[in-house]
Amino acid sequence: MRSKRSRLDQFIAQKLQISKKAVRQLLLANRVELDGQICKSVDQQINEFSQICFDGNWLQRNKRQYYMLNKPIGVVSATKDDIHPTALSLLYGIEPELLHIAGRLDLNSTGLLLITNDSQWSQALMAPETKVDKQYLVTLANPIDDTYVSAFAEGMYFGYEDITTKPARLEPVNDFQARVTLQEGKYHQIKRMFGRFRNPVVGLHRESIGDIILDSTLKSGEYRHLNKKEV
Repeated sequence: MRSKRSRLDQFIAQKLQISKKAVRQLLLANRVELDGQICKSVDQQINEFSQICFDGNWLQRNKRQYYMLNKPIGVVSATKDDIHPTALSLLYGIEPELLHIAGRLDLNSTGLLLITNDSQWSQALMAPETKVDKQYLVTLANPIDDTYVSAFAEGMYFGYEDITTKPARLEPVNDFQARVTLQEGKYHQIKRMFGRFRNPVVGLHRESIGDIILDSTLKSGEYRHLNKKEV
């Protein structure tokens, strides 16, 4: 989801239903403030978080929002769905129109979901070139051994897409659980990697994205604002 950039005169013309010529006159008359300052520039660029005021009345005053959600099983990482409840529907009392999810989880996966209206922030967080670690606690149907560690570290070739996964770190927790850390998110990647060993994943729980760790006090389905350090 990209940041919505536009020109200030176009925004005001549409908002007030007046001509661009009339907008120019408003700007020259010092009647428009942009981010707390009088603005006279006709072609000034703005985005969805620009604070725009006309004659003391707010035309736009969106604030950046950042949430972490402990996603339950059976909830989809989507804004709308006709069958299952969505992650955004769990944010009670919050208008979902401008919000989107940074880093989706499968229907039956649980754990950390980041939800925001700041598209530049989410793009920087999830873009492959930023190499942000994502850590998961994985529960398997069958026991694991040291051969898994080297296989994940070397990367795996997926013939259907003709790609090789980037090296991932696997740390055994016990015979049936491991922590997996990777920097990409191919389609069902972790399940497919364990599938090479014919070992079904029976539980997939995301614990962290970068330095943002799922709050241990959040019960399944609960959420909270990110603090300044997390943002």
